[in-house]
Amino acid sequence: MNNVLAHLDWSPFFITLKIGLFSTIICFFLGVGLAYISLYMNKRIMAVFDSILTLPMVLPPTVVGFFLLLIFSRRRPVGMFLYGHFHIKIVQSFVGCVIAAFIIAFPLMYKNAKSAFLQLDKNLIYAGRTLGLSEFKIFFKIVCPVASPSLFSGAILSFARAIGEYGATSMLAGNISGKTSTISQQIAILVQNQNYLEAGIWVAVVLFIAFLIMLLMEYIQR
Repeated sequence: MNNVLAHLDWSPFFITLKIGLFSTIICFFLGVGLAYISLYMNKRIMAVFDSILTLPMVLPPTVVGFFLLLIFSRRRPVGMFLYGHFHIKIVQSFVGCVIAAFIIAFPLMYKNAKSAFLQLDKNLIYAGRTLGLSEFKIFFKIVCPVASPSLFSGAILSFARAIGEYGATSMLAGNISGKTSTISQQIAILVQNQNYLEAGIWVAVVLFIAFLIMLLMEYIQR
């Protein structure tokens, strides 16, 4: 056991945490912004808008990964444009990992933010307008502080979903050691190779992270 720990490659741990952090930051700002904008949409438009943004929640991750490959492959227009003009490679890259994790985790942030905004007492917004506050100040000084518990819960859930992502990440970014190899991918490979001891260590790491996330969720909800 000690020998396995001494020679364990910890790169999947740090890669996973970085993916979770970057994708959660993107999820938070886009999720909060789009959730607030959706409140002012026509009901029919909002229904279509919601369906598109939350579609990754019900699709298998491999299907999401397939569509991401179609979009960002260097043989496709978007992938060709990014690589040709900015030399940005999405497929089999760390950026690809972040994009895949973001797409999968985003619906959780969006749904939590929208639920928080829908439950907000609109009299607070009307009071802010009566006092002459701009919509920008109302959003940041009234809406966000009141909805902050749900917003933070959404961010934590998005982080948890992002670090556990496997299907879409594997298809878009592959499993390159030290570059795109995540904990989930590492566990799958170790089990395939019947290296159950090392796989068990990574499972224990994931369980510990999940336990900390649950404790944080309980703390925020109190």
